[in-house]
Amino acid sequence: MNNIAVFASGTGTNFKAIFRNIQAGTIPAQICCFITNRPQAGALAFAQEHHIPSYVISPAEFESEEEFGDALLRILRKHDTNWIVLAGFLKKIPDNVVEAFPNRILNIHPALLPAFGGKGMYGMHVHRAVFRSGARVSGATIHLVNQEYDAGPIVMQQAVDIADCRSPEEIAARVLEVEHQLYSRALQKVLTTPFRVEGRRVIFQEP
Repeated sequence: MNNIAVFASGTGTNFKAIFRNIQAGTIPAQICCFITNRPQAGALAFAQEHHIPSYVISPAEFESEEEFGDALLRILRKHDTNWIVLAGFLKKIPDNVVEAFPNRILNIHPALLPAFGGKGMYGMHVHRAVFRSGARVSGATIHLVNQEYDAGPIVMQQAVDIADCRSPEEIAARVLEVEHQLYSRALQKVLTTPFRVEGRRVIFQEP
């Protein structure tokens, strides 16, 4: 069984969708712990309600990124974590955590990377940039995490037609409709199908 640690900073809608799919048996994993940097995060209440070991830990509590990473690693090792799933976690994952979990950290981005990615590009910031650009297609991307913002190898993407959207909020709502299903499909895929990474490509070894 794969032990998954979920990190989230907000309401955790993707976290909840993944939890439901694990409960339904479509994802061969269990959520071993939940980590947030915000004590008021709605995702934290959900984790506690479902008796998932939960931790509130912020980089502001530490003198360096490395110390923050060491604290995260102690929690992850305590729960025998195999994979980390980022579900709207608004802090950069420290390099020592990335190094300890090579190609075993998944993240979701609400646009079609490599477009509209990078530092500061999250949530509504992304959708506003997409709207301003005049793009007629957006979507969601699931990728592995490396030391750069939104630059890890891409696991799965899904495009969304936004040609008739009249605001960033409309784009956000339309993209969110595909995020929950896409993230669970991608997680199920990486847990059940051997893969290798070549550059920024994830290549699955299909039967």
